[in-house]
Amino acid sequence: MNKIASFSAALLFALTGAALASGGADVRLEYAPIHRLDAESLQRGARNFVNYCLPCHSAKYMRYERLQDIGLTEKQIRDNLMFGTDKIGSTMTVAMNPAEAKNWFGAVPPDLSVEARIRGSDWLYNYFLAFYRDDRTTTGWNNLVFPNVAMPHVLWQLSGPGKLIETEFENHEKAIAAAIGIKGLAKLEPAAGGKWILQTVAADPDAPGTLTPVQYQAFVADLVNFLEYMGEPTKNKRISIGIAVLLYLGLLFVLVYSLKRLYWKDVH
Repeated sequence: MNKIASFSAALLFALTGAALASGGADVRLEYAPIHRLDAESLQRGARNFVNYCLPCHSAKYMRYERLQDIGLTEKQIRDNLMFGTDKIGSTMTVAMNPAEAKNWFGAVPPDLSVEARIRGSDWLYNYFLAFYRDDRTTTGWNNLVFPNVAMPHVLWQLSGPGKLIETEFENHEKAIAAAIGIKGLAKLEPAAGGKWILQTVAADPDAPGTLTPVQYQAFVADLVNFLEYMGEPTKNKRISIGIAVLLYLGLLFVLVYSLKRLYWKDVH
C-alpha cells in the first residue's frame, strides 16, 4: 500500500511539474454576484444588453415579449427596449450584415442567447472586467480572460481604459499566495528561470470612467445576470415553483408528524 501511495504521489508531482513547465497560464476568476430571481437587476440588465450589446450581437432565441416575465410591461418594452422592430413577439436580432461585421472585427459577433450556458456566469463577469489598453492589437484593446479578443471594449467610457499590472515572483507558490490575497481576477503566467508573473487589470486614475469601479461592477453584474437569465428563461419559474413546493412539503411534514403523534400517543 505504501508503494502504491508513493508511486501515486510521484506521478502527481510529475504531472504537476509537466503542467507548469508546459507554459499554461492560471486564470483565477472572481465570483459573479448575480441572482436570477432579482427582477430589478434583470430589468437593468435587459436595458444594458439592448443599449450596449444588441447593436452588434443578436439573441435570436430570445423574444421581446418574454421580458414581461421579469416584471416589464409591454409599453415599457416597446418604448425603451425595442428599436429594430415593432412586433413584441419578434426575437432580438440585429441588422448588421455578417460579412461587414467580419470585415470590421475580423470575426462575426456571436449570438448571445445561450452564451452564459456555454461560458458560465463567472467567466462572463470577469471578461467584462478584464479589458485593458494594448497598442499591439488591431483594436487597441486586449483582455486578460480572452487574450487577443477581436471585440473592442465597448464599455470603456463607463469603466475607463484599464491598464495591465504585472508583478514578478520567484516561484509559483508565492504567485498563488499573492493571487489569493487579491480576492479578485488574477492571471498567473510562467516566466524564465522558474519565475511567475501575476497579471491584474486596474483602473487608470488619470482617465476615470463615468462610473466608479464599484458602480461598473454592479453594471456588469446586472448585464451578466440578464445573460444568465436569457440562456434559460423558464428556469426562474422552475425555481419559484420549487421553493413553493419545498415550503408546502415542510408544512405538510409538520402536520403529518403531529397526526402521527396523535395516533400513537396511547401506544407509547
